[in-house]
Amino acid sequence: MLESGLIPLIFMVAVAIVALSIFFSFVPVMLWISALASGVNIGIITLVAMRLRRVVPSRIVNPLIKARKAGLQLDTNQLESHYLAGGNVDRVVDALVAAQRADIPLGFERAAAIDLAGRDVLQAVQMSVNPKVIETPVVAAMAKDGIELRTKAKVTVRANIDRLVGGAGEETIIARVGEGIVSTIGSSNSHKDVLENPDSISKTVLNKGLDAGTAFEILSIDIADVDVGKNIGAQLQTDQAEADKRIAQAKAEERRAMAVATEQEMKARVQEMKAKVVEAEAQVPLALAEALTSGKMGVMDYYNMQNIAADTQMRQTFGHTGEKQDPVTPDDKE
Repeated sequence: MLESGLIPLIFMVAVAIVALSIFFSFVPVMLWISALASGVNIGIITLVAMRLRRVVPSRIVNPLIKARKAGLQLDTNQLESHYLAGGNVDRVVDALVAAQRADIPLGFERAAAIDLAGRDVLQAVQMSVNPKVIETPVVAAMAKDGIELRTKAKVTVRANIDRLVGGAGEETIIARVGEGIVSTIGSSNSHKDVLENPDSISKTVLNKGLDAGTAFEILSIDIADVDVGKNIGAQLQTDQAEADKRIAQAKAEERRAMAVATEQEMKARVQEMKAKVVEAEAQVPLALAEALTSGKMGVMDYYNMQNIAADTQMRQTFGHTGEKQDPVTPDDKE
């Protein structure tokens, strides 16, 4: 009998335990008690409603407790709307607390907008209090005398809260500083002037307002290192001279080839003219024979012509006596 009476009691106790477990897992009673103990007046129904809206109550209540303890006037609707928008509620509250302690004017709406824009609002507030040093990569630039200088700079920046949304980032700062360094060194007459006064780079670059449109404010630009690189000017002149020499050699080779071609052409024409002369001389005996046959020329006329030719050859031989004879070349033999 006793055992039959205990079974319903055990069943009821088990059902009660399960019901209480489900109740306490769905209704954050301990979180509600913590909020009341911290002075945050929030109803248990509100916490249950957060569960129904698929909002983790601890993600709202704990930052709200932190904000109230810091003296910030925030409500659950603001934090819950930012959570549903995909923002980091805890980071936004930490940024607001840090900004309040540092006396930086920052409202919840702006902090939430910065966080939703993808920027770390807490880091931005920390950079406003403690500026960050950005080290640029080595920037190579050439002065007017052709000497290359390799420069490295350190840029001290402070976050500008008002321009965090839509402002350019660190990459833009580094690119602008590098451009300013190249421009300043390039306008120097000698690399020695830059080595003597490296602060001239900092002054010139800093006066250009490189932080315009960025999320930062440039406090200082310090030249960390300046090294002398290659003599780019001499190298360029050497390369240009080598290129000019190759061009001149190519043109000279072209003229030589044209001259050789012209020479060969003239030799061919000389041979052609000699062939014509030989052909014409070959016609002389035929013409003489034709004249003798037709009676237009007598035998005595032929002998007189031969005597005149022999006499002319003898006179030419006497005229060249004592003159230095030119060596006979293969072309003359031809």
